[in-house]
Amino acid sequence: MLLALDIGNTNVKLGVFEGERLRATWRIATDPAKLADEYGVVIIELLAVEGVARSDIDSAVVGSVVPTLTPVFEALCRRFFSVTALRVGAGVKTGLRVLYEDPREVGPDRIAGAVAALRLHAPPLIVVHTGTATVIEAISRDGEYLGGAIAPGIGVGAEALAQRAAMLRSVDLRPPKRAIGTNTTAAMQSGILFGYVELIEGMIRRFKAEVGDDAFVIGTGGWAQLLSGLTRAFDCLDENLTLTGLRLIYEMNEEA
Repeated sequence: MLLALDIGNTNVKLGVFEGERLRATWRIATDPAKLADEYGVVIIELLAVEGVARSDIDSAVVGSVVPTLTPVFEALCRRFFSVTALRVGAGVKTGLRVLYEDPREVGPDRIAGAVAALRLHAPPLIVVHTGTATVIEAISRDGEYLGGAIAPGIGVGAEALAQRAAMLRSVDLRPPKRAIGTNTTAAMQSGILFGYVELIEGMIRRFKAEVGDDAFVIGTGGWAQLLSGLTRAFDCLDENLTLTGLRLIYEMNEEA
């Protein structure tokens, strides 16, 4: 079985693949202070819940946007599973032509998501990652990674608002009934959620003007499910897009 590790700034998403089938997924909080042994114990326990033994894991792939944690998870794979993880980064075969000015600036999560999107859907494509950052990416009709746009994520925006405005507080991000809030909580929920929906819809409209009005739009990331109830901008949701991409990249390099 393949253990795929998508290490983000807020969460680490884990997936176990049995061949092409994604058998189970989990999310755990990202904590740069944790050691490999601490993460390892947690992962072993999560695997056990799904009936997966340590010895069942015979390969691993890591995509990380937290440089300090990359060696931690590589050490974890060696210690607990006796495997050398493939780290997605420079020099790794992806099959993706990246037209970014400096391809090394494109995070492995974005690359993995694009690889999976191209395998699953016909281009042109727009991928909307809704996590710590809201990242919108464009893939051309010829399957080229063109680039994208990066904005603060919903959670980051809400947290910054509560911290920087003395009379505002953290609120539960649930969709309000109306755009015009009649109390502070509803007004913040409207501004944050409806505001981000408008941001995403507007950026998708601008992207389509550049890559084609027929571009297929994929929503992914931790906030995608919530946002999907507020917009019809997504043609599909795929919460495991990055994990699928990590698997595909691993398979490409295993064959190489």
